[in-house]
Amino acid sequence: MLQRFIQAGEALSRKTADQSAAMASSFVRATLRGMMTIAHHSLMVLGVAAIAALTLMFVKPHFTEHLKALSPFAASTAELADEEIDGMNSIAGLPGKDEAAMLALVQANSAKQPVVRQPARIPLQISKAALSEEQLAVSRWISRRYRVAGDATHMLVSEAYKNAERLELDPLLILAVAAIESGFNPFAESAVGAQGLMQVMSKVHREKFREHGGVHAALDPVANIRVGSAILKDYVRSGGSVEAGLKRYVGAAAFATDSGYGSRVLAEYRRLQEVAGRAAPVVSTVATTSEPDASTKTDSHQKKVADDADNKAAAFTSTFGARDPSVPV
Repeated sequence: MLQRFIQAGEALSRKTADQSAAMASSFVRATLRGMMTIAHHSLMVLGVAAIAALTLMFVKPHFTEHLKALSPFAASTAELADEEIDGMNSIAGLPGKDEAAMLALVQANSAKQPVVRQPARIPLQISKAALSEEQLAVSRWISRRYRVAGDATHMLVSEAYKNAERLELDPLLILAVAAIESGFNPFAESAVGAQGLMQVMSKVHREKFREHGGVHAALDPVANIRVGSAILKDYVRSGGSVEAGLKRYVGAAAFATDSGYGSRVLAEYRRLQEVAGRAAPVVSTVATTSEPDASTKTDSHQKKVADDADNKAAAFTSTFGARDPSVPV
């Protein structure tokens, strides 16, 4: 009897142990299954959120800037950029950020700082009545030849004539240079950094762009025409003729030939004169009052001219070195 009682107790213990093990196993499986379900749903929610964020950034690009501002790494990235700029300035012999700040403070105390204006803007919609018959004919011809919208060519021609009157330069020469340099593409940019309608070396002529809002205004068609035409006027006047000025403008002053650049500009210039209904004058008379050559100018001006010549020469060599002179730029 006792033996049976012991056997029954052992059987009950084994049964209880098996049930406990089964319950524990079921609990573990259920827990793991629940965790997998939660992870799956979380990943799905994150994926949907990522797709929504990408869609929002595509529709509203400025939203990306807000996200960057919220990033904890934004400040450190800005500090690294400032350190790199200071390092580049120290290599180039320019003042660092702190030194520049002190210099600006001293200048502010000693003299009134010049006001930097925003890039010049004029309305794109210019009434045809605001253009003369000559300007309208030139604008229509440029629009057809270079496949530029009529409103845009009205604006470019109007600005070229305004600057030409101010600089005492032929506006058709300005338009001819813009045609050969960029084909009237205001966003054209060369491999050496020449930008805009008249392919101005904005880094070299940084000071000239200051009153237009900085070097970023190089892609502004109005600012580019104003700065480019002023540079062209300086080169024509210092060179003594349009041909010499064009040779300097393309950066070929130190070379024996400009690889046909001047010929292409003058040919376009003559075509524009025919469109405008003018008699073809002697091209060299476009230059007005003669001034001393660059060798007699001040040291600061010589340095700017030399820097511009070096950069333009590099551009000229890389652009025209192995090209056919008859092929337009």
